[in-house]
Amino acid sequence: MNRKEESGKALEKNEKKRTRTACCDIFHDEKQVTLNLEMPGVSRESLDVRIDGNLLIITGSKKLPSLKGDFLIREIRDEDYHQEFTLDDTIDREKIQAVVKQGLVTLELQKKESVLPRRITIN
Repeated sequence: MNRKEESGKALEKNEKKRTRTACCDIFHDEKQVTLNLEMPGVSRESLDVRIDGNLLIITGSKKLPSLKGDFLIREIRDEDYHQEFTLDDTIDREKIQAVVKQGLVTLELQKKESVLPRRITIN
């Protein structure tokens, strides 16, 4: 993924909010897949996690308070975050949990019982 970085120039007053792809770590063990997404400034109220077909869609918004006066330099602004993942058949869609704490969104996706390792009894 390529990112276009902005220089330290002053931004226009009416510059639009930008949408960013959240940085993400994904790891798994026998029972679940865990996603950690960086979404600085996103609160629980502005976070949306949903499933649409096989897509897991995570969006969030950071909104800064309105300030009076004119900016000399404005590099901090409102942002939207958006990330999508395709779920395979091993994930139990009814057992997905999400938590946001200090700008880190953690999702725990439980694997279906039918795909978990199990011991076969020998008769």
